[in-house]
Amino acid sequence: METTPQLQLTIDCADPKRMVAFWTEALGYVPEPPPEGHATWRDYWTATGVPEEELTGGAGETPESITDPAGRGPRVWFQQVPEPKTVKNRVHLDLKVGGGRTAPLALRTERITATVDRLTAAGATVLRVMDEPQMDYYGVVLQDPEGNEFCVA
Repeated sequence: METTPQLQLTIDCADPKRMVAFWTEALGYVPEPPPEGHATWRDYWTATGVPEEELTGGAGETPESITDPAGRGPRVWFQQVPEPKTVKNRVHLDLKVGGGRTAPLALRTERITATVDRLTAAGATVLRVMDEPQMDYYGVVLQDPEGNEFCVA
């Protein structure tokens, strides 16, 4: 029997707890609770047979995934890995908050700036601003707390 694929976005990171805190703020998501009947994800994984040697560094003691409370967006899992980020992302997220080209550029700029301010307060870093009024465009490229690039447009 064939099943329909479900999209999960997995982000490799050093500190899942920090990334959960940042991306819940960025996306309006919530930390994913463990399945019913389990106090933590670690309890759940142990109950399903995941060997203890795979559950290192406090894995599963705090939420390592986030979900869209409205059920529209994909689940995001922050997978702890030992190696640091070393190169530019080949895939990145775009947070579309401006309202699209049907909204006046000034309004889009205001919305984007407010989101950038909120996310820099939460730990993001601005890499560059793409302010091109002659092209009716405004956007900002940022990095999350672990250096992953994303855009706010």
